[in-house]
Amino acid sequence: MHPERIAALILAAGRSSRMGGFKPLLDLGGRTVLETLVETYRAAGLGDLLVVLGHRAEEVRPLLDARGVPWVVNDRPERGMFSSIRTGVGRLPADCGAFFLQPADIPLIRPDTLKSLLSARRETRAMIVYPCHGGRRGHPPLISTSLIPAIGAFDGTGGMRSFLSPHRHGAVHVDVDDPGIHIDMDTPEAYAAIRKGGIPS
Repeated sequence: MHPERIAALILAAGRSSRMGGFKPLLDLGGRTVLETLVETYRAAGLGDLLVVLGHRAEEVRPLLDARGVPWVVNDRPERGMFSSIRTGVGRLPADCGAFFLQPADIPLIRPDTLKSLLSARRETRAMIVYPCHGGRRGHPPLISTSLIPAIGAFDGTGGMRSFLSPHRHGAVHVDVDDPGIHIDMDTPEAYAAIRKGGIPS
């Protein structure tokens, strides 16, 4: 029996209005945020990556092309993150069994965390696998592609959290030693703290 094909959907279409700088291209230790995420997923053994672009896509495409990372453009990113999710899931490989949903502004995930989620998916075939640290769920969830038709039909109200909520009984939670699952690089202060090696409050 062949291993299940798992993909990673990286969302990088937003305007980064609260940040003041464009988050996917900000520097993290000599690499951009987006490059950091690509390397993290590859280090975890994930070869199927897809990045959803939107605002300033023309600046990001060369970086992804140089690394052989496929991308798709959300033509209406102002409609919000759920519109990018819809755009992305429609372009995942047809034989993909599950996908990580990775916002670009949560860039400090560890490869071992991804490996733990992959193991849990293999063992349980759960509809959703969430990483947890300190008793709190974080990113990225690993989501069965069987939910893609429902994602397409959902109106987006309340975002992905609202969409996933009715499926909580089919979810598995995996404890990981990774505070990065909660670190959202959403403001200049959070970015400064991350660059100093700290965890934003």
